[in-house]
Amino acid sequence: MDHGDFRSAYRHGFARVAACTLPVSAADPAANAEAVVEQVRLLHDGGVAVALFPELTLSGYAIDDLLLQDVLLDAVDRAVLTVAAATRSLLPVVVVGAPLRHGNRLFNCAVVIHRGEVLGVVPKSNLPNYREFYEKRHFAPGDDTRSDWFHAPHWPGADEDGDLPFGPDLLFEAEDVPGLTVHVEICEDMWVPVPPSAKAALAGATVLLNLSASPITVGRAEDRHLMARSASSRCLAAYLYAAASLGESSTDLSWDGMTMVYELGDLLGQTERFPATAQATVVDVDVDRLRQERQRTGSFDDNRRTERVDAADGVDFRTLAFALKPPSGDIGLRRKVDRFPFVPDDEARLALDCYEAYNIQVSGLEQRLRAMSTDTWQPKIVIGVSGGLDSTHALIVAAKAMDRLERPRTDIIGFTMPGFATSDGTKANAVHLMESLGITWEELDIRPAATQMLKGLGHPAGDGEPVYDVTFENVQAGLRTDYLFRAANQRGGIVLGTGDLSELALGWCTYGVGDQMSHYGVNAGIPKTLIQHLIRWVVSSGQFEGEVNDTLLEIVDQEISPELVPAAEGEKMQSTEDMVGPYALQDFTLYHVLRWGFRPSKIAFLAMHAWADVVAGDWPAGYPESRRTAYDLPTIRHWMEVFLERFFGNQFKRSALPNGPKVVAGGSLSPRGDWRMPSDASARAWLDELDAGVPRT
Repeated sequence: MDHGDFRSAYRHGFARVAACTLPVSAADPAANAEAVVEQVRLLHDGGVAVALFPELTLSGYAIDDLLLQDVLLDAVDRAVLTVAAATRSLLPVVVVGAPLRHGNRLFNCAVVIHRGEVLGVVPKSNLPNYREFYEKRHFAPGDDTRSDWFHAPHWPGADEDGDLPFGPDLLFEAEDVPGLTVHVEICEDMWVPVPPSAKAALAGATVLLNLSASPITVGRAEDRHLMARSASSRCLAAYLYAAASLGESSTDLSWDGMTMVYELGDLLGQTERFPATAQATVVDVDVDRLRQERQRTGSFDDNRRTERVDAADGVDFRTLAFALKPPSGDIGLRRKVDRFPFVPDDEARLALDCYEAYNIQVSGLEQRLRAMSTDTWQPKIVIGVSGGLDSTHALIVAAKAMDRLERPRTDIIGFTMPGFATSDGTKANAVHLMESLGITWEELDIRPAATQMLKGLGHPAGDGEPVYDVTFENVQAGLRTDYLFRAANQRGGIVLGTGDLSELALGWCTYGVGDQMSHYGVNAGIPKTLIQHLIRWVVSSGQFEGEVNDTLLEIVDQEISPELVPAAEGEKMQSTEDMVGPYALQDFTLYHVLRWGFRPSKIAFLAMHAWADVVAGDWPAGYPESRRTAYDLPTIRHWMEVFLERFFGNQFKRSALPNGPKVVAGGSLSPRGDWRMPSDASARAWLDELDAGVPRT
């Protein structure tokens, strides 16, 4: 890869698309062609690859029997030539609607034009002829025109016989933008049980276009969103929709000019409805993401085989290749990139996610306790409570599980186990939380045993010397876990793990007799960046009362620290993020590696757009102003290198992971679930890609 083009969206698998609407001149193809060309010129300047316009763009939709007049149809023919000639030097693939004569009938068509040539013509397959619609009066359905040809020797792009590909079976593939394959359907085609686009997606189409007229009535906009979102989600595709706007006849109907783009069920953008001028939803579709999702979702291609798509005796598609010649260099990124992909920016969505996440954890723990119980015995929960985020959250999950099982919270046995660097604040928070929740708790000072172990090992710290290495740290972590397991043996309980998904990804846990091990890891599916929001939701939703909430909010505001190495007078206490990197960045990388399998260079490109500017974009509700920061590309690159080294180097810890529920859609790291990886795999290829693909400055 060329570092010089790192900032190019097209290099990282994006394709810029536009769903356009514009005022129409009823029955005036020449004027409509000029309006289309004007918009395409603007879209060219913006680096747009595909420009979609509404149904019957060149004639207008609501012109009734004028559609059957030769004067109009001749003018439409000339309008196609006008658009082709005027866009010869422009980037976008232009998709316009036109009524076209073919054989003995008239067809409602989409004409696909690129760099001055017509690539193909797609007729509407399904014609509405109910309620306000009367299309069969004028048009023939195009569902039986597969493998057909449109005779137009005077159109640029026609072959030596004067023919152009015609039919609903056309795929338009950009040979120089991997993954950009376009299919076109028209309005009603989206509303039938098996849309043409569904089989086109199985055949390889990634960007599905819908030219629509669609008069507006109350509630129809929501229906369109439902259909487009569903299509993009089921077809693992992008779905572009453009409806007719101002200028269509209002004799009996009205028009809202709605445009929108969905990708894998995500709304990338939409325009204001009922516009007075031309509008376009311009966004960058991640065709690389679509390719990746289809690759990992085996049932998608299985469905292709079942439906006999592209089979010798089944439904065949014709692929028409073209050279897009996309722009290089920095054209920005026209899509939202979440700073916290595990944490929604929308307040209502975040609250719902927190509700579901918390209840997934509580339900999982309930089931584990229920399954272990007998008629005469029920397991208690043994948990180490440090006063930090993870153990706090695990404890309030445990408390809620006991409440739902109608068992006393005193069946939770909490231990606060101060070590050589435990601060008074975290210890006090741990005690306050345990007392306010009403659990059984004890203090178990590990320092005498840790000192004895260090002395037995011949470690200088055993004699009081300030040697704070990994042995010094892990003696403390290991003793804490050892005590918890022995206490569980002694008191008839299970050890509840507190470590989170982010720590597992980075290997930030002590293996075996350490915080990597437990009987049930209730937090193993929760990333660090989500935990603070979960705790805030527990408070705001009233899961507990009184002093519990005050202590929870105080814990959320603490800096994340393992508190294993003492700080000298005036020194900053040990910080986890100083060593393994900001969890905001590391969770960003984790999500895109785990969920999408993206290359390091692409993740860095996305992180640059997400984190370059503190004031740009949205922050999750409740995220403190004081913690809002920005990261430049060198910082992003550095911590990604740390992530890759730690992620590969610590797989052995994840391969021996205790049971625990998957929580977030971004994935889990359980070897029995989302992530299977050999413990001795090398990170070299990923580090090389990072080095080759991302500039250091």
